[in-house]
Amino acid sequence: MKSRDSLIRLRRFQVDEKRRQVTQIETMMADFEQMAAELDRQILEEEERAGITDVTHFAYPTFAKAAMTRRDNLRQSAENLKQQLDDAQAELAEAYDELKKIELLQERSQEAERKSEDRRGQQEMDEIGLRMYVRTG
Repeated sequence: MKSRDSLIRLRRFQVDEKRRQVTQIETMMADFEQMAAELDRQILEEEERAGITDVTHFAYPTFAKAAMTRRDNLRQSAENLKQQLDDAQAELAEAYDELKKIELLQERSQEAERKSEDRRGQQEMDEIGLRMYVRTG
């Protein structure tokens, strides 16, 4: 019983850890997208300020070119995180399934123990009743 309780605690810890990893990756992806959107806004402002939107134009703002590179890198990083997120979500689902299996075994074991205790209690009551019947009979 103790070893199963320890195993359940371990599995819960693993599920929590996997959940934290998924959340962390999702947060990073959202942060990257937010930063990329901010860079988009800055690029538009710089293009409006310069009056040039053609990236190939010789006078296209250097800041806008650099911001585009950073934005593209952020979006590529977010895209790369998608595979890590998929893997982390699969690991979370697997850890959760393992936890549920062990908890189900624990519940079954506890139910069997309760039934056994109920039978023992009923047998004791039957013996007491039989003794009372024999004495009075």
